[in-house]
Amino acid sequence: MSNAVKPYLGVMPTIADDVFIADTASVIGDVHIGSGSSVWYSSVIRGDAGSHIRIGERVNIQDGTVIHINGPREDGSDHMPTIIGDEITIGHSALIHACTLQSRCFIGMRSVVLDGAVVETGAMVAAGAVVSPNKIVKSGELWAGIPAKPLRELRQEELDYWPESVATYARMAQEHIKSGNGAL
Repeated sequence: MSNAVKPYLGVMPTIADDVFIADTASVIGDVHIGSGSSVWYSSVIRGDAGSHIRIGERVNIQDGTVIHINGPREDGSDHMPTIIGDEITIGHSALIHACTLQSRCFIGMRSVVLDGAVVETGAMVAAGAVVSPNKIVKSGELWAGIPAKPLRELRQEELDYWPESVATYARMAQEHIKSGNGAL
């Protein structure tokens, strides 16, 4: 077993065969990662607090990102998983906590998405933004700031870039696997 992929209370992550996990990343506990995804250097994905993390296909989780959940409190409340759809770029050093990222959205570097928030398909969170708990980042919108608020509608060139970003990271992940750099 790789040092990057670890059980928690007897639950091992479930990871598709073609996923790249950097050897300095950690994937722990009740985590599922879909085909073509990548987890880059120094990222941490922790499904260890009584809830789960589900990551779809062709998601790139860039260096230094932390993904976690909110487990149940003693009264049974606040049990929140983290759900991440397909074809998403999560920028370097982002914090994704007990929230939902629908498919084909873009999360900027060093941004934070907090408990109960939803980033809809086709939405973008700007670098450094903090999406407050329970906010909904609507499709077609760019949110920025602390706390994050709608800044403007997305431009076509921004929307056109996302598939390119996903494809670039999928290609680089396979190159890293071929070079022997991955944990799996």
